[in-house]
Amino acid sequence: MSIFLLDLFGSVSIGIYSLTTEKMAIVPPVLSKNKAKKLEGWLGVKVTRTMVGESVLIGAFAAANSNGIILPHFTREEEIKAVKSVCPEINVAVMDTKRTAYGNMVLTNDSGAIVDPRIKGADLKRIADTLGVEAVPSEIAGLPYVGSLAIATNKGVIAHPLLKEEEQEVLTDVLKVDVDVGTINCGIPYVATGLLGNSHTVVAGSLTTGPELFIIGQALDVVKEDE
Repeated sequence: MSIFLLDLFGSVSIGIYSLTTEKMAIVPPVLSKNKAKKLEGWLGVKVTRTMVGESVLIGAFAAANSNGIILPHFTREEEIKAVKSVCPEINVAVMDTKRTAYGNMVLTNDSGAIVDPRIKGADLKRIADTLGVEAVPSEIAGLPYVGSLAIATNKGVIAHPLLKEEEQEVLTDVLKVDVDVGTINCGIPYVATGLLGNSHTVVAGSLTTGPELFIIGQALDVVKEDE
């Protein structure tokens, strides 16, 4: 179990362009076969090469755990088929709302989900039902876009360094793992933009520093891979 460093398309914001669960990862079709193969091996999952709504911003638009995936209304049928091709049993919810950046609005692992508090009622229930977990509205660092402010695996959570104590308690209670704070890519607090991980491995943006990697490794129970 290790932490690896990577960039995608010359960008260290690897979490914006991809996502992973315990079972699969989604990357854009334009990603090189070599890097896709690396991710598949590191994460221990099947990789599918597709987009969301013909956009490469997969991590921003989609949220997923082992049970389900939340997608915006403009997701195309062939993109859903691509996801199903590597994870046939996954629940799929294409949300019929004006909101689109569900990757930024939902933080989830296989035990629970923290959701942007502006999502309510039937939409909140549909997210919970699709992911197969309790979904609780909350904020991180006083901000609603929880999916971009933290990364959750089945081993831990690392969140924005200004996470409040009461928010930390909610995350711990709902996601059923320990919660720590940190940054990525030399001080960026929006940690999900530069991290991709599951209980096997974490992949960080290539500008992430040694001290940041140490904190990430402690929080998510992985270690930095020796060069």
